[in-house]
Amino acid sequence: MSERPLSAVVLAAGEGTRMRSTRPKPLHLLCGRPMVMHVIDALGELPIERVVAVVGHGAERVTKALQELASPELILDFVEQHVQRGTGDAVAVALTGFPEDDDADDGDIVVLPGDTPLLRPATLAALVRTHRAADAAATILTARIEDPTGYGRIVRDKGDRVARIVEHADADDKERQIDEVNTSIYCFRRSVLAPSLRRLSPENAQGEYYLTDVIEVLHDAGYPVVSMVVSDPMEAAGVNDRAQLAIAEAELRDRTNERWMRRGVTMLDPERTYIDASVELASDVTLFPGAILQGVTKVGAGAEIGPNTRLVDCIVGDGAVIENSVCRQAEIGADARVGPFAFIAPGAQLPAGTVTGPFYSTGVDTGE
Repeated sequence: MSERPLSAVVLAAGEGTRMRSTRPKPLHLLCGRPMVMHVIDALGELPIERVVAVVGHGAERVTKALQELASPELILDFVEQHVQRGTGDAVAVALTGFPEDDDADDGDIVVLPGDTPLLRPATLAALVRTHRAADAAATILTARIEDPTGYGRIVRDKGDRVARIVEHADADDKERQIDEVNTSIYCFRRSVLAPSLRRLSPENAQGEYYLTDVIEVLHDAGYPVVSMVVSDPMEAAGVNDRAQLAIAEAELRDRTNERWMRRGVTMLDPERTYIDASVELASDVTLFPGAILQGVTKVGAGAEIGPNTRLVDCIVGDGAVIENSVCRQAEIGADARVGPFAFIAPGAQLPAGTVTGPFYSTGVDTGE
């Protein structure tokens, strides 16, 4: 990766009305982690110097959540888009969050929507490499899909160079036949981004400032604009309603389960095993069908969980066996035998070797 400075903008100001929820859209949970945090996690393979998050609807809640969950090593700043005037305006607002006296004008800036939680770090790193190898002013992550309805289309000039992006609502019949679509994930040369944003106009079907229009501005000014087609279009899928949230959840859980199995965890039925992103599993753990592990649960080596067992924020010792039970904010000692049909309440601590028998229940902080 080039030594040029690299920063990122995450657009997390949307209200997400189709979610039909009082929860801000970026904070809807996927594998126990806010959707926008999965987007920030995608920056993990890049030498990012600073991330500016654009917040709007539920700004205080979004800001607080990100401050609590983001790595303390990440420089994360926030700017608020008080009026929703489009993605172009959002990025213009984001640029005000960068220090005026820094020397990063010769660097690059990655722009990400806060609702693409399936984006892989390796894909984003490849986008930046493509951008720098081409010495481009802008590089767009694109996808080819069978039904591009609703997506912005990638329009090329006679030399097959990216000329502009036309939104679906503004596209004519010929343009709507194009199957290469914009994913709303970009890498820009920072020095040309701000001047291009100042040339945007809201004269379009939505009456907004489209970030996509920057591509035409740069092309017409003679700057090189390139694209990189993502190999798996699912990575760039946006989440706009509860149905899409469930699809993204299933995809992330499949990835999580595969990762743990490759690390030495046995799952008898991965399709019926649910593990939050924050869970930690040691080697030789066995998870039976219906195991649900949530929060900051940690499971020691050789433990067996399930079937039909839910652990929330629990610590489970090596070799413990828990079946057909529910445990919350509890500690289960090594080689303990819990269940079937036990309830271990918050604060409970079961010593090593405990055998509860069936239908066992603890009180709060009893230490039973």
